[in-house]
Amino acid sequence: MLHAGASASQKRARLRERLASGELLRFPGAINPLSAQLIEDKGFEGVYISGAVLSADLGLPDIGLTTLTEVAGRAGQIARVTDLPAIVDADTGFGEPMNVARTVQVLEDAGLAGCHIEDQVNPKRCGHLDGKAVVDLGTAEQRIRAAVNARRDPDFLVMARTDVRAVDGVSAAVERAKRLVDAGADAIFPEAMADLREFEMVANAVDVPVLANMTEFGKSELFTVDQLAAAGVRIVIYPVTLLRLAMGEVERGLEEIRDAGTQAGLVPRMQTRARLYEVIDYAGYNTFDSEIFTYSAKTPGEGDEA
Repeated sequence: MLHAGASASQKRARLRERLASGELLRFPGAINPLSAQLIEDKGFEGVYISGAVLSADLGLPDIGLTTLTEVAGRAGQIARVTDLPAIVDADTGFGEPMNVARTVQVLEDAGLAGCHIEDQVNPKRCGHLDGKAVVDLGTAEQRIRAAVNARRDPDFLVMARTDVRAVDGVSAAVERAKRLVDAGADAIFPEAMADLREFEMVANAVDVPVLANMTEFGKSELFTVDQLAAAGVRIVIYPVTLLRLAMGEVERGLEEIRDAGTQAGLVPRMQTRARLYEVIDYAGYNTFDSEIFTYSAKTPGEGDEA
């Protein structure tokens, strides 16, 4: 109730343990705190918070327009309600290396289990669009070193994302991944890989977990968890899936109301009130309210001892 039962440090430590086990961890992208509660309820291993989703939620394109304050605020709201570790897209760190350092500490304070910092030129572009540009290797390494040196909890996961595959090819992505691990990255996020072989090349080149981005309408085929695990991937994110599902239903629902003059035909497709109350633990709040908040003390003078 109110907050997750596990502390941020406990969630970070659990994430490290799960990654060390070698299993593949699934992180669907939450679109709000309620969806994060559903992600936990359905048995996933973690929650992802997408920069593209945060941008879209504000009615903005994913081109680096969101601020650290906006991202940390929303990410903190989502991390608060679940015992699962939550990792967030921190774009390019919102500025120069000193800004990257501040970003990590702000995200730590917000309760996140980790973040990824990318090597795109700022302002960035969505990772699966054409026309991207990346910074030089030295600048990319500086960002990761700044992030690693700034964290106060050694379990906070600093992930290096590289977009160089779309610019210079997979061999360049492999070489950059190795250098970013040398700079201190705890995990590697090679963006827009073309096939399983490319994921396998990165995984074989580094001794840290590799993340696969299974976003729809992107450069990568939508591989199964078994295929990704066999290629050496240890984290898979589904960053925008829930947003696309929800917004598709919103569009269809609005059209139904407009055309039919009532939402009656939509009711069978809705989450019920009872299910909503179950997910947010309405009963727990009622118990608190009835047993604590509405408690009344004795009338003055009643049972007073001399």
